[in-house]
Amino acid sequence: MRRSLLFLSLALLAVTAQAWQTPMQTPSVAGRMSSQSLLRMSTDMTSAEAVPFVRPPRVIRDVLPVLYCYDHCPFCVRVRVGLGLKNIKHRLVFLANDDIETPTALIGKKITPIFDWEEANVCMPESLDIIQLTDTDERFGTPGLFLAATGRTDLKEWQASVRDLLRVLQRPRYVATGLMPEFQQLDARHAFIRNHQMPPYEKAEWKLLEEQVQLQGYAEAMAADPADNVEELNRKLVELDDIVFSEHYCSAGGLSYDDIDLWSRLRSITIVKGVEWPRKLRNYMDNLSELADVPLYDEMAM
Repeated sequence: MRRSLLFLSLALLAVTAQAWQTPMQTPSVAGRMSSQSLLRMSTDMTSAEAVPFVRPPRVIRDVLPVLYCYDHCPFCVRVRVGLGLKNIKHRLVFLANDDIETPTALIGKKITPIFDWEEANVCMPESLDIIQLTDTDERFGTPGLFLAATGRTDLKEWQASVRDLLRVLQRPRYVATGLMPEFQQLDARHAFIRNHQMPPYEKAEWKLLEEQVQLQGYAEAMAADPADNVEELNRKLVELDDIVFSEHYCSAGGLSYDDIDLWSRLRSITIVKGVEWPRKLRNYMDNLSELADVPLYDEMAM
């Protein structure tokens, strides 16, 4: 509840600030940051290089671009983070997980995210391509806001090391909450289960199983005591905390594509109850959630 109130308070502060700013005015750093962020900045800054990212002025096109997505999908979240950090107003359309017709009509196949920018006659998939487009076109503000990906192998190795652990913890909770827009109906939940295996199965093996066996696998994963897996995840988060550069961005130099990818993958961990976040990493999650206007799952954690 405390985190929900914080998120609401930050949203109200943003609305108040915009009431006296024209769309293209650049407010002061303090005007764009919450008092809590400023407090963190004053108490936690350990390096002159760890300067908080500052969002540019609001961009509102006459015809808003539309992002078709799923809430849980890290590739969709990448685009939401990119658009949020660029401060681009857009329409969010959450597709049902079993909706094949809508994405197929838009781009010829079932895939998300899809960015529909009618003004430029653009309708395209692929998260990083969408972010690159919006960060290079001057109609979406000053180009080049994000630094290039660093190619850090330690971040990729960490992600690979927790792949199966997160599948076991996250996937059953996605469909069990009943709150995500793409899983509002039973058919949508079953469609996700059919296409997303539970370890130790690989995808090809999983798809050969009877649906009842797949459903049972998810039910058992959700019913199992998660204590050992959560304990292991807590240890892995301490490892990650050690290699994240600061609470403002994960790699030295500034906010980059590294952050867009890493944060979007870490967001889903907040749906797991009992996770203990190291302080720097938790601040990192909260800071980017606020800046990108993409909420975390803390209030629905299971």
